[in-house]
Amino acid sequence: MIDISESVMQFLLALIVVGPLLGAAAALLPAPPGLKGKSPDQAVLRHGVTVTGVILLAAIVLALGFDHAQPSRMQATTDISWIHALDVRIHLGVDGISLPLLVLTALLSFLCALYSYFKQQHQRLTPRASGPSPKGFVALLLVLESGTLATFAVLDLVLFFLAFEMVLIPMYFLIARWGGEGRQAAAWKFILYTLLGSVVMLLGLLLIGVKAGTFDMVALATDNGRGLTTSVQVIAVLAIGIGLAVKTPMWPLHSWLPDAHTAAPTVGSVLLAGVLLKMGTYGFVRILLPITPDGMRTFAPYLAAFAVAGIIYGSLACLALARPGNKGDLKRLIAYSSVGHMGFVLLGIATMTPTGVNGALFANVAHGLVTGLLFFLVGAIKDRYGTADLDTLAGATGAALYGRAPRLGALLAFAAVASLGLPGLAGFWGEMLALFGAFEPAEGLSRPAFLTFTAIGAFGTLLTAAYLLLVVRRVCMGGPRPAGETPIADVQGYEFAAWTPLVALTVLAGLWPAVLLGLTDPAVQKLLAGGNQ
Repeated sequence: MIDISESVMQFLLALIVVGPLLGAAAALLPAPPGLKGKSPDQAVLRHGVTVTGVILLAAIVLALGFDHAQPSRMQATTDISWIHALDVRIHLGVDGISLPLLVLTALLSFLCALYSYFKQQHQRLTPRASGPSPKGFVALLLVLESGTLATFAVLDLVLFFLAFEMVLIPMYFLIARWGGEGRQAAAWKFILYTLLGSVVMLLGLLLIGVKAGTFDMVALATDNGRGLTTSVQVIAVLAIGIGLAVKTPMWPLHSWLPDAHTAAPTVGSVLLAGVLLKMGTYGFVRILLPITPDGMRTFAPYLAAFAVAGIIYGSLACLALARPGNKGDLKRLIAYSSVGHMGFVLLGIATMTPTGVNGALFANVAHGLVTGLLFFLVGAIKDRYGTADLDTLAGATGAALYGRAPRLGALLAFAAVASLGLPGLAGFWGEMLALFGAFEPAEGLSRPAFLTFTAIGAFGTLLTAAYLLLVVRRVCMGGPRPAGETPIADVQGYEFAAWTPLVALTVLAGLWPAVLLGLTDPAVQKLLAGGNQ
């Protein structure tokens, strides 16, 4: 770790939040003649790589300068009055809970920009006749990154809501303009679900701010709900929880997700699964657990019940899609798997224990790494075969990636076993800790009920292994390539560059979980204790 002054840390965090917005504005300007390269399209995509690269570098330096001896303390804080009449402040800061999500967002945004730039060299990124130019693509990508980073960095309830909503418009246009078949309907479903959930969430946030007399999330968390009556907390948890549950997404509010993933372009799916879904669960941990503990205790058993229902539902949906003859789309299958994986995150949060919440935060990061890699791989398979339909891929001699593109097949198998929670890889620890937390829930929660949820969740891990291994068998295995068949390309250099960091971090997090848990645990302990610690 390196010694960096607080003022430099403040600047880095401000740059991380605002930098992508400035980059988005610059992307819409004409490129200087000397920077155009072979074409204006290439120049603007290179601009996206540069901006996201600078933000990633700033996030890494921020992480290196972070005081790891005090991860529960808010660091790199900025607190400036913005709307004095409402006591709304521009309050930024990071602790052990938000720092991993900031770095994850910066990393995935950079890898998506890098992938898009080099893919243009092989397969020109051209907009539809009715859509915007690649300038619009890069600008939307950067606005999306800024909104997501701001969500994890702001410490004011009003700013949190604004950042939370900021990501909706760019994701809508990425799906609607650069998506595949059914993109318009999927984009509308995405925006309507999330906007309706956000309206209800805003009412809950305003209720907390008005009743407590402040929108400051740090002050509210320190108070630990003592300034709010139980009835106010219950209403706030119900209202805010609905908005967060839609974004997570929690069963049965999940139905927008498979359509959005199926229609979205590859980088849209990576960012949607890798970082946008984390905003909902982060809100549960950052806002509801510390600020409305009594309300959360009331709803925790119901949240856990919906979580395990999502685990089983997502797994059964994936099994149905993976069965021969069901015309299952591989992207849709991975989307449904996200419903199940985020169910484990919600189960960990519902336990209201340090073990369960740490498991939820670990599973958040692991899901971003592994599912981001899976969507990159599925996009590559679709580019090569022209389809993600499992029956088409597995027909005749099958896609047989082990024989036709061995490196691509090996990466798909690796991502699948990481997703099913193989010990030694990132997916294992989060699910295990969430189940351990459910085995011993917080005081005041029904242990028999949570033991039932633990058993159901454990059964869900078996279903997860079943459908992922079935996918690997159908896509990676098969007969030899017939003579005269046109060979498909194995992993290209630019794909290797974009995917290797995700593979490396998946292994690192699996073999050395203390890197992440050492950050989150002290912060979670303080968050759950409120002003008592």
